[in-house]
Amino acid sequence: MNIQTLSAPERILLAEELWESVRGNPEDVELTADQARLLESRLNALESDGELGDSWVNVKSRLLT
Repeated sequence: MNIQTLSAPERILLAEELWESVRGNPEDVELTADQARLLESRLNALESDGELGDSWVNVKSRLLT
C-alpha cells in the first residue's frame, strides 16, 4: 500500500486505527531498560510529590490568557 495515494483524512484515519491497535494491546509493546527506568523514576517522583497536577479548568484558563 502506498499511503501517499491516500487523502489526508484517510491517512489520519489510518494513523488513528494503527494507534488504537497498539493502545488496545499495551502488553505487546516492550519497553527498553532505559524507558523502564525513566518510567519508574517518574512514578516515584509522582508518589513522593503527592501532587497530581492541576485541574483542567486552571490549565485551560492559563492557556487562554
